[in-house]
Amino acid sequence: MGARSKARKRALDVLFESEQRGMPPLELLQQRLASTNPADPGAAPMPQFAVELVELVVAHAERVDEVLATYSQGWTVDRMPDVDRAVLRLGVAEVLWGDVDGPVAVDEAVDLARELSTDDSPAFVNGVLGRVLSMRPALIA
Repeated sequence: MGARSKARKRALDVLFESEQRGMPPLELLQQRLASTNPADPGAAPMPQFAVELVELVVAHAERVDEVLATYSQGWTVDRMPDVDRAVLRLGVAEVLWGDVDGPVAVDEAVDLARELSTDDSPAFVNGVLGRVLSMRPALIA
């Protein structure tokens, strides 16, 4: 797994945990950054790319959920499995405002869903993000 893929996983961990704990993502992120001790060989520093991804999702949180509500046919955002919702929020933010090509963001999100969620999740994530990607020009205009 590449460095950026690992950073996406760390960003997803923060987004998922913050929702589970009912805590703002940036507050949890700050806790994670403060608890990372580079002198401790067991501590894993938070990659800068992970920080940027969490900040990207938070900066566009309302719009991300609007897009998800519109393009996740038959599913409300609240009804989605928790991991899928976090993966999709990260994926939508990257597809619409990230610094990687849209298809790469979709592939990375599908890989996260494959690794962390149900057997049906990769196809669901791919379908939703594929629709978002196809509508990208209209969504960011």
